[in-house]
Amino acid sequence: MLIRKEFKFENAHVVRGCSSSYCRSSLHGHSYRVEVLFESNFLDNGQMVYDFGLMKQNIKEMIECFDHSITIWSGDTKEYIADMKKHSKRWVELGVSPSAEQFSRVIFVLIDALMNLTIVKNGEREVKLHSIIVHETATGYAHCFREDAYSKAMGVIELEDIVFSKDIVDSWSDKRMFDKIKAKEAFINKTSV
Repeated sequence: MLIRKEFKFENAHVVRGCSSSYCRSSLHGHSYRVEVLFESNFLDNGQMVYDFGLMKQNIKEMIECFDHSITIWSGDTKEYIADMKKHSKRWVELGVSPSAEQFSRVIFVLIDALMNLTIVKNGEREVKLHSIIVHETATGYAHCFREDAYSKAMGVIELEDIVFSKDIVDSWSDKRMFDKIKAKEAFINKTSV
């Protein structure tokens, strides 16, 4: 069974190298809608796959990192990156360009890693992140599945390459949330080799 929860955020970016000259050369923003889909063949003690209330905690905070922020590609010019950080308290730096496709992959990797920290509380079983849909406009979206999120051909997304501004980190209820995610992910990767 699939379940879906929708989140929203406002974000600005430049997508270098794209076909549209406006998109690749001008800072612009979008009202994003993000659909998070989970799957399981089992229901918990409350007859649910996963309580939507649980998603309002860390998952919501993780997606809200992008709200009223600028997302910067670390491969952009040093001058541009420095200017964006200088003039915005809320920024996220990624190792991939912030297209809708890469947003869907980054959010998948972040939530997938966050799920590794989740403690089962109500008999949830085999709950997995199924996919992420990022709507950049009312008519266009990117839909990311597990094989897309971890595709080397699309660019490897490393948690270590994601940097959140101090203002974003200070907004989290757990200031060490991202450090815990990275530590758990490193532990899983080390033990699965």
